[in-house]
Amino acid sequence: MRRRLTLAVVTAVVAVMPTACAYKGLTMAAVTAATLHGEGTLAAPNPTSNAATASATTTRAETYNPASAPAGAHVKATLTPSGESTNVEFTASGLLPNRDYAVRADVNSCGGLPEAEGPHYQNRIDPAATAQAPSTNPEYANPSNEIWLDLRTDATGSGTARTTVPFVFTDRGPGSMVLSEATETATGQPGKAGARVACLTLSAVQPPGVEPRGSR
Repeated sequence: MRRRLTLAVVTAVVAVMPTACAYKGLTMAAVTAATLHGEGTLAAPNPTSNAATASATTTRAETYNPASAPAGAHVKATLTPSGESTNVEFTASGLLPNRDYAVRADVNSCGGLPEAEGPHYQNRIDPAATAQAPSTNPEYANPSNEIWLDLRTDATGSGTARTTVPFVFTDRGPGSMVLSEATETATGQPGKAGARVACLTLSAVQPPGVEPRGSR
């Protein structure tokens, strides 16, 4: 009787082990594609702020050139995942009428100075790029690896631009959307926006029912 009982216990343990291992795998933290959002009214330039302190202030949007991006203009950006892609929408009102602008996603949040946002955000980071020499290699600096939008305002200074990029944000994402003077980009050449005139800080939108990482 003891031998049979021992055998039965061993058999039960062996039978449970595969299920337990599978369940352990399912309890691993899931990687969820993030939605990014930013919205604000362009404030007057504040050169004394910086990227490290921008998130602690109430300034979510700022103009670097009121002649091109008037203080008081309203800007909004939403970057929403859809499968393996991300839909990007940028809207503005109160800008100059009938004007072309370039909109790019940059690495850092707004920081009071145009250079504080750092280089363009790249899904695949150019290994040869440095802080002194941002990426210009078309293999990385292109609209499929970065986020580029062309914004055209109407007679009231309002406009909407949309694009879809073939990637999503998981463990990292852009810190800002930067409005620049529009420039022409030749086909096959790396994107080069003009002078930066305004900035909008982005933040991640936590999905309902999902706790932020590190909350436990």
